[in-house]
Amino acid sequence: MSIKIYNTLTRKKEPLRPIEEGHVKLYVCGITSYDYCHIGHARSALVFDMVVRYLRHRGLQVTFVRNFTDIDDKIINRANEQGIDSASLALRFIDEFYTDMDALGTLRPDLEPKATEHIPEMINLIEDLISKDMAYPSNGDVYFRVERFTGYGRLSGRGLEDMQAGARIEVNEKKEHPMDFVLWKGAKPGEPKWPSPWGEGRPGWHIECSAMSRKYLGETFDIHGGGKDLVFPHHENEIAQSCGASGKPFANLWMHHGFVTIKDEKMSKSLGNFLTIRDVLKQYEPEVLRLFIFSTQYRNPLDFTETALQDARSGLERMYECLAQVDCLPAEGSAGPSSIAEQDRLGLETLTTRFHEAMDNDFNTAQALAHLFDTVKSLNKILRALPEQPTVEDLGLLRTTAAVFRDLAGVLGLVQRDPAAVVAGNKAKEMVGIDLSEEMIEQLIAQRNQARAAKDWAASDKVRDSLLAHRIVLKDSPEGTTWEVKK
Repeated sequence: MSIKIYNTLTRKKEPLRPIEEGHVKLYVCGITSYDYCHIGHARSALVFDMVVRYLRHRGLQVTFVRNFTDIDDKIINRANEQGIDSASLALRFIDEFYTDMDALGTLRPDLEPKATEHIPEMINLIEDLISKDMAYPSNGDVYFRVERFTGYGRLSGRGLEDMQAGARIEVNEKKEHPMDFVLWKGAKPGEPKWPSPWGEGRPGWHIECSAMSRKYLGETFDIHGGGKDLVFPHHENEIAQSCGASGKPFANLWMHHGFVTIKDEKMSKSLGNFLTIRDVLKQYEPEVLRLFIFSTQYRNPLDFTETALQDARSGLERMYECLAQVDCLPAEGSAGPSSIAEQDRLGLETLTTRFHEAMDNDFNTAQALAHLFDTVKSLNKILRALPEQPTVEDLGLLRTTAAVFRDLAGVLGLVQRDPAAVVAGNKAKEMVGIDLSEEMIEQLIAQRNQARAAKDWAASDKVRDSLLAHRIVLKDSPEGTTWEVKK
C-alpha cells in the first residue's frame, strides 16, 4: 500500500508514512460557531470524512481531531447584536453544526476540543514562546515575533516583505514588527476574559489549534487539514508557533481542499449566493450532495450549479437501480458455462484494484467514481444479456461484485440504503402531480390480479386503463406485475 498525498508545504505528492506505524494522526480546523454551516463547510466535512473512511478501509488506525472555535471576534459581535452572551451563541451553533453533520452522515471525530476548554494549554504554549524569545508581552497583549522564525511564509510561498507589501496593516504601536500576530488579547469591556500572567484577556485565533493539536496528537503528527482559505495566515501562523515552541516539525503533510463557487463566483452573502447546508438538503438527498462533491478531486475548485446536482442525482439513481436488479436475481443458479464475456468479467474482478489506485493517488474521488460508474455500466450490460436461468458461477460473480461495490462506495458514504426501498421511493417521487399514491397503485394492482385470477378480463382491463389514465404503465412477467410512470 502506497498512499500519496499532495503536501501544500512542499508542493508535491508525498507518500503517507505514519510516525507511528499503522496509526495516522489527523487534525482538521473546525468551524467558528456563530452561524449556520454553508456548503463550503459541507465540502470540508465531507472531504475529511472521506479521508478518514478510506484510511480505515485500508486497514490504518486513525485518530481524528477537529476543533471548535467557540471564542472569537465574530462570535462576540454576533452575540452582542442578539443581546446574548457569546458562550450561549457558540453552543447553539455547535448544536446546529451537529444537526447538519448528522444529516450529511459524517463520522464523528475521535476528539472535538473546544477552544474555551483549553485556555491553560494555550497559556503554557505562549509562555514557552516567550521563554524562547519568540514572543513578547506588550501592554496586556502578547505577540509572536515573525522575524525570529526563519521559515515564516514557506507554507503560503510568500516572503515576509511580500506579505507586508501586499497587506493592509493598521498601525499598532504595541507591535515590534507590522506582521507580528497576536497570541493573547488583553481584556476589553464587555468581552469574555480569563486570567493570565499578562492580565485578563482571551486567546488569539491561531494559538488555539497549536495548543489543542499539541495536547492530543503531540508536537509532531501526520496530517493537518483545512480549506485553502486557511493557508495564510492561520496555518502559516500555526507552523510558526508550534515549531517555534518545540523546535520540531509540526505536521508532516498539509492537506487543503479547494473553494466552493456559485456559478463560478465566490460564495458570499453580499452577492446573494450564500447557500447553507440546510438550503441544499431541502431539495437533494445527502448522498446526492456527497456524489456531487466527490465528482471533483478535493484540491480543485468546485462550482455549485443546479445542473451538476441534477447530474449527481441521476448518477446515484443509476447506482441504486443497478444494485436493486442484482438483489432481485434468482436465489439458485443452473449448471453450465458462464455467459459473461471475459473482458466484462475482468472489469468486475479488478474493481477494487482500480478504485484503490485512484484513491491512493491523493484521494482522487473523481477517478474512483468513474470506476464505480464503469462497473454500473458493465453490470447493466450483463444483466440485460443474462439468460432466464443464470449459472451458479455468474450469479456468484454478480453478487460478489455488488457487495464489493457497496463496500467501496461506502468509503464515499454512498449507497448506504436499501436499493429496493430507494428505487421504490424514487418512483413515488416521480409521481409528483399524479393524484395516486404508491400505496393506492399497489392496491389497484392487487385488485387487477384478483380479477385476472378469476378470469374477469373486463374488470382487469378496467383497472389497467384507469392506471394508464394516470400515466401508470403496468408490465406483467412471470415474477409478477411491476409499474412505472410514463414519461
